[in-house]
Amino acid sequence: MSVSSTQKARQAIGRQLRDLRRRADLTVTELAHRCAWHHSKTSRIENARTSPSTKDIRLWCQACDAPEEVEGLLSKVLAAESMYTEWRHQVRSGMAHLQGSSTSLFQRTKLFRVYSSILVPGFLQTQGYASALLSAIADFREIPVNDGSAAGAARIERSRIMHEASRRFVLLVEESALRHQIGDSEAMAAQLGHLLTAGALPTVSLGVIPHATQQRDQWPVETFHMYDDKIVSVELLSARVRITQPAEVELYLRAFERLRSMAVYGAEARALVVRAIAALR
Repeated sequence: MSVSSTQKARQAIGRQLRDLRRRADLTVTELAHRCAWHHSKTSRIENARTSPSTKDIRLWCQACDAPEEVEGLLSKVLAAESMYTEWRHQVRSGMAHLQGSSTSLFQRTKLFRVYSSILVPGFLQTQGYASALLSAIADFREIPVNDGSAAGAARIERSRIMHEASRRFVLLVEESALRHQIGDSEAMAAQLGHLLTAGALPTVSLGVIPHATQQRDQWPVETFHMYDDKIVSVELLSARVRITQPAEVELYLRAFERLRSMAVYGAEARALVVRAIAALR
């Protein structure tokens, strides 16, 4: 897994802190003495081997007589750390609150692109499917309170954004995503039936990449979401990675376009969904 976007952000913060120290005409040891920590910590922070805490930033700026730099640096640290977010820190109080955690990002985005090889994308999930999925995730993560049903309802509420005419959704799934059963047969049948109608929304382009495609020049990759051409969110088993480096975003865009070219749409996509429904019986 690449977390180079996060590391580059941390390196930029380290350079800014080093510049502050040098402008204050302080050595590594002198700054460490003023902050009451070992000089090796100063070096680790400046070289992005250790992420500074809020307290570290405040002490550093105080030592350099630069209090005006505190808030800007704290914002950068927060942004850098949010690029790689471990799920275990996000789900301590349940799954439901997570469904609204990206509200501001959603509101800023006009073009959503989603690729999923194993699951129906969240935007297209039904209540039964989403609740079963999120409950299973809560069980796996051993969350004390399993609020999968409430989380599923919150996810459905979030998906109402698809009905806003000012936005566009380009959603790609591998045919295998139609075959991995989540919940009981009734919930899965309802989910697949929903795809037949949701895929016809004027804001939505739904593509399915068939098992039998003979033109595969892009292998299945991890599930990812693209927000305009600015941010890619990759969902891993242990964490969510947000990628903002233009070169990395471009790589995902290139992969998405290759995958999109292999998908079928309209009647052909609906035929694959109907075939998956028939396989449930």
